[in-house]
Amino acid sequence: MNGVRRVFHVAADYRLWARRPKEIYESNVTGTKNVLEAAKRAGVEQFIYTSTVATVAVDRPQLPNEATESQLGEMVGHYKRSKWLAEKEALNAAKRGLPLIVVMPTTPVGPWDWKPTPTGKIILDFLNGKMPGYVETGLNFVGVEDCAAGHLLAAEKGKIGERYLLGAENLTLKQVLDELEKITGLPAPRLKIPHGLALGAAYVETAFSRLVGREPQIPVEGVKIARHLMFVDCSRGQRELGFRPGPVAAALERAVRWYEANGYVTARRARMLARAHAA
Repeated sequence: MNGVRRVFHVAADYRLWARRPKEIYESNVTGTKNVLEAAKRAGVEQFIYTSTVATVAVDRPQLPNEATESQLGEMVGHYKRSKWLAEKEALNAAKRGLPLIVVMPTTPVGPWDWKPTPTGKIILDFLNGKMPGYVETGLNFVGVEDCAAGHLLAAEKGKIGERYLLGAENLTLKQVLDELEKITGLPAPRLKIPHGLALGAAYVETAFSRLVGREPQIPVEGVKIARHLMFVDCSRGQRELGFRPGPVAAALERAVRWYEANGYVTARRARMLARAHAA
């Protein structure tokens, strides 16, 4: 890393289920420690660490923000716990002298989510008709291109040792699904599923998935996370960084078009989409 002035550490294992949960900690915690140590040895001038909204989006009387203090015990699942631990490593490195700034993307949506991530899977399940119902929950969303621009703004205007949320709009899952209906012409699910029923279904489906050796379609961690709204106050980034994200509806449309163009939609659903576009 000799000669490197600035490091953007954006890599993470973003899964809500893993056959070997240790892999998530190895990537997100140990991997972060390794990169931090290498950056320190190389004497980099600036380190931008990508954390997550999950480390502050906890149940509080007021909307959480960058000043919200959370505890490891409030983190639901291995992904959230690993990112909480990794963020602590990053902030401790800043206290020891590494010129480090933390950015905390909320829920990025948009094109190029090839895997897809758990967020992209919501959109893809909608497109492929694999979402018979929805649970009452909510998240803060942001266009992925805006999120990338926010990283550059943090590098330009952020303060060492500080955290900055990169988010746009607090939306319920129902609002997102209704927006996808407007974009695609496909009907959004109307059935609201109680959290208890969804959690029971997730446990059953996860047990079956273990038997057949595949990833569960309904991860238990995802249902547990959905029990409370992950709404946050993202105004600091707007005030201090000049972060101006675009509308989430436009980002959702870019995601839909990308999945359509890259073969993620089944043939039958693609025909339905084509008919809806033509109507």
